[in-house]
Amino acid sequence: MQVVYEDNHIIIVAKQSGEIVQGDKTGDMPLSDMVKAYIKERYHKPGEVFLGVVHRLDRPVAGIVVFARTSKALSRLNRMFSEGQVHKTYWAVVDGLPQRAKDSTIQAAAPIGQEPTVLTHWLVRNEQQNKSYAYDHEVPRSKKAVLSCRVLAHSDRYQLVEVQLMTGRHHQIRCQLAKIGFPIKGDLKYGARRSNADGSISLVARSIAFTHPVSGKLITAEAPLPHDEPWPSLASSL
Repeated sequence: MQVVYEDNHIIIVAKQSGEIVQGDKTGDMPLSDMVKAYIKERYHKPGEVFLGVVHRLDRPVAGIVVFARTSKALSRLNRMFSEGQVHKTYWAVVDGLPQRAKDSTIQAAAPIGQEPTVLTHWLVRNEQQNKSYAYDHEVPRSKKAVLSCRVLAHSDRYQLVEVQLMTGRHHQIRCQLAKIGFPIKGDLKYGARRSNADGSISLVARSIAFTHPVSGKLITAEAPLPHDEPWPSLASSL
């Protein structure tokens, strides 16, 4: 865990892949408890430390996570996230090189290029499999999913893709990129050729920007990129 911003009302940390934001059935220590312990020690807080979970990242995903340190910040941040007032940017390493999307019915998705491409699908979540399925048209129990993506760099095997979400659906980036033939490196669930050695998938919540819920000033924060290849090689060409 790396703290990238903090004040009296919010704290922003860079989550490592493999960490969970909130406690689950695994019993592993969640990031929220790590942040509470950090606050308690740094500010010599007596008793229980208040910390509000505003949003989450999948366990194998690294990157920026925002927590609220006060109830006022929590309620306002919850509203801002639900109303789309928080701007998040993700970077992903995907398998394959620029080519025509395998599903030619996806409007403006072929090919993904340096100019932003908007992907629109309808996702159906399967709770038992913990997986979402993308369709080109509305189907029963589906939710509309929209994102924008563009290629930042590429090697002979991979592309570095920047993604901005316009909706927030279960496994949205993973599912939509796989749907058009570009699964995220290491993401076996969505069609990657092989797993990453550390069990991560090559997706990072790279940056976030929003208006501070109390002071009103602009807050921006950026997460570091993983040190394992091909991240350094791809990023060095930017």
